[in-house]
Amino acid sequence: MKKLIMALVIIALLGVVAYSQRARIAERVMVVGLEARMGSNIIDTFEDGLHLTLCGAGGPMPAPNASGPCVAVVAGERLFIVDAGTDGVRNLGRMGFPIGSIEAVFITHFHSDHIDGLGELATLRWVSAGNDEPLPVYGPEGVSKVANGFNAAYEQDFGYRHAHHGDSVAPLSGAGMQAMPFSPPKMGELETLVDDGDLKIQALTVDHSPIDAAVGYKFSYKGRSLLITGDTVKLPNIELFAQGIDLLVHEALAPNLLIMMNEAAQKAGNKPMAKITHDVLDYHTSPVEAAETARDAGVGHLLYYHIVPPLIFPGQEALFLNGADDIFVDYTVGQDGTTFFLPAGTDEIISEQLM
Repeated sequence: MKKLIMALVIIALLGVVAYSQRARIAERVMVVGLEARMGSNIIDTFEDGLHLTLCGAGGPMPAPNASGPCVAVVAGERLFIVDAGTDGVRNLGRMGFPIGSIEAVFITHFHSDHIDGLGELATLRWVSAGNDEPLPVYGPEGVSKVANGFNAAYEQDFGYRHAHHGDSVAPLSGAGMQAMPFSPPKMGELETLVDDGDLKIQALTVDHSPIDAAVGYKFSYKGRSLLITGDTVKLPNIELFAQGIDLLVHEALAPNLLIMMNEAAQKAGNKPMAKITHDVLDYHTSPVEAAETARDAGVGHLLYYHIVPPLIFPGQEALFLNGADDIFVDYTVGQDGTTFFLPAGTDEIISEQLM
């Protein structure tokens, strides 16, 4: 009993000492943590290969673990981004990706949830590495209007940051974005945007009508491949170019859940939400349809992203899939931080959750 009392007294005394020194302890932890963080680059830990991280797994509706659409693709040591939804670039920072090393952004279409993070992404990419050339932003014709609009909106900010930090951090030549427009290819064809040694990035046309135009992107690197659909209905063109690829990253909207939301909106007298939840049913792909495409194309793995509606309570994922898991069993329902590694020279498909 005496030993127990003595142990409790010692623990209490240690607690008092730790509490009295909490600021000093916190300072030391911060110093060590900041030193490690400032020099970190998560890509340095990756094997050579083609890898993908969801920096935003959701759509336009707010969700606790699915930010606006954003996909990071790493080919070797090169970093690319597909779409720039809300909070995507901050998620990249949280995971330790070198934002200043982003080589280019590829936009699938110009719905607001796919572009509204572009301004912040371009700014952080500029000042975090003192980039002296603007961020290349690829997209269908119309991307120039988007890039120029952001550049105009941020023009005063460019001047402020340069005046305060100078050329070592914010050279004016690197501010903003440089639009890289292309014409979407015909169905059955690919438009090659990057063909550089081991890496090839190609655009394919998808159908998100009445949006004109909408594209997906196929990445190939050292024998590994992945395809990101962007927003689209189920489409033979996707199945064609997904044949035999390692990873299909397919958008998915659950009609059964949207119908439930529509009925609730009608009962509540919420006419705008009733209209929206009805209209969006005709230009997206259901989880079942995406699973059918993955099965028929013989892909290695299916990753659902642009998850609509948000999955926020236990059991909802089963409702979302609605039988898709019986059609194609090698699947993952994406969240922010869902990551897939495709090491070069192998047929491995490795998944990990980074957030």
